[in-house]
Amino acid sequence: MIEARELTKRYGDKTVVDNLSFTAKAGEVTGFLGPNGAGKSTTMRMIIGLDSPTRGSVTANGRSYAKHAAPLHEIGSLLEAESVHPGRSAVNHLTALAHTHGIPRRRVDEVIELAGLTSVAGKREGAFSLGMGQRLGIASALLADPAIVMLDEPVNGLDPEGVLWVRNLLRGLADEGRAVMLSSHLMSETALIADHLVIIGRGRLLADTTVDDFTREAGGGGVRVATTESRRLRSLLAGPDVTVSSSSADELLVTGRDAREIGAIAAQHGVALYELTPRAVSLEAAFMDLTRDVVEYQSGPTGTERKAA
Repeated sequence: MIEARELTKRYGDKTVVDNLSFTAKAGEVTGFLGPNGAGKSTTMRMIIGLDSPTRGSVTANGRSYAKHAAPLHEIGSLLEAESVHPGRSAVNHLTALAHTHGIPRRRVDEVIELAGLTSVAGKREGAFSLGMGQRLGIASALLADPAIVMLDEPVNGLDPEGVLWVRNLLRGLADEGRAVMLSSHLMSETALIADHLVIIGRGRLLADTTVDDFTREAGGGGVRVATTESRRLRSLLAGPDVTVSSSSADELLVTGRDAREIGAIAAQHGVALYELTPRAVSLEAAFMDLTRDVVEYQSGPTGTERKAA
């Protein structure tokens, strides 16, 4: 588990991380999101001891990274896939890490196979494609079989097969009881992988919630129901704090009751439903709406948009 408490980092008069508190729990994939310049990389560097907090604290499994006797066994990380010496082969790089941290040599072969690098294990890293470099970085993060895995943009440069591999890998690691922390700008992938979201902007916490709750609240809540008996169902659903509106004769929008409750009431009274959908927006749309005022680098309109205006 990763725990940040009032974590703050200043460089001169610039505050990059500002009083940030969150928890990445064991058994969950935590999506760590934010616009460019939000402080994500600085936060992750503080987690693994590459930067020191100005104030506050961050621990991995109850201790700061530096106080672990074997830190690589506690948390494996991928922050910079291109940090490997370009003259080293994949197997030499992993073997050197294993020797340094007291990891059995057989584990090198295991993570090479896991990452799909068996055919290029003897190839120099400098000749690797971006995707192969990412796979080597992930293999390095998993080398010591850590209890926590923290990855920054792990699918960068990967083909569709590689993206699916990472998705299944991270899900599997969390299901084994490990804490997985994922930073990515690919919202569609994060929505598929993450259980929990920690979203920051300009170094401050903006949201700490589940993916489902975040997208549902951004969509305004409510459940869309389609039935040919809308008038009857409306009366059956009526109650304190329940609002039912309609956009057409066969469609209702219900707030104050969840989809499970609506379905049970409809079934109990023999009302056929053709749609029962909690109203939500995509993670990308919800993220863009939340972070609109904290984007440090904001693009201008395209030529097409200017002409339309």
